[in-house]
Amino acid sequence: MDRPEWIAVDTHAKGSVYCTLTNNSDRGKEGKAPVDAANPRANNQFGHIMHWREERADPASAKFTWNILVLAGRTDSDDPKAKGSMQGAEFGSPDGLSFDHRGVLWIQTDVSSSTINKKAYEGMGNNQMIATLPGTNEYRRFLTGPRGCEITGIAFTPDNRTLFINIQHPGEGGDDITDPSNPRAISNWPDSRSDGRPRSSTVVITKSNGGIIGT
Repeated sequence: MDRPEWIAVDTHAKGSVYCTLTNNSDRGKEGKAPVDAANPRANNQFGHIMHWREERADPASAKFTWNILVLAGRTDSDDPKAKGSMQGAEFGSPDGLSFDHRGVLWIQTDVSSSTINKKAYEGMGNNQMIATLPGTNEYRRFLTGPRGCEITGIAFTPDNRTLFINIQHPGEGGDDITDPSNPRAISNWPDSRSDGRPRSSTVVITKSNGGIIGT
């Protein structure tokens, strides 16, 4: 499988399980795993999300049916290896995955710092968090992270009015050489002070009117 990461269980559709496959640029190369039904793209730079439903909604069952929920990528691409199948917000390298208490599926991306806004990902922006209601194929961007970070970790309060996420390694430079004398070269999030430096953080998100997140 193309780098499995997170698994999420849909409690609103018993027996339904989802898994992010972040990417696999080695897929289809000589001496590497060939393409197959569950991993249909060679040089899979964008990843995809799998869905399976256990027989009789029984987690102990040895049988299930499955399908690909979404192929990540660019919807306007003419290259089938890079074309996204979603409607709405484009994304690549899905990683974090969790359902809220309403049945909305939240997706977080982990495009490597050496790849963000370069080559196949040019112009796609920083790592982000997207929401979808499975079955609609509509994807909406909820937030975009600071430069050089990964968005990871998803936790909701029971009333769905507070969301916790993590901003991991903001300011990471990827293949660029890091200058210890200038730690703010890429980012000084979250303080944004001239004498600050980038720091990983947990972010608490609420609506200004106290409402349910995602509405």
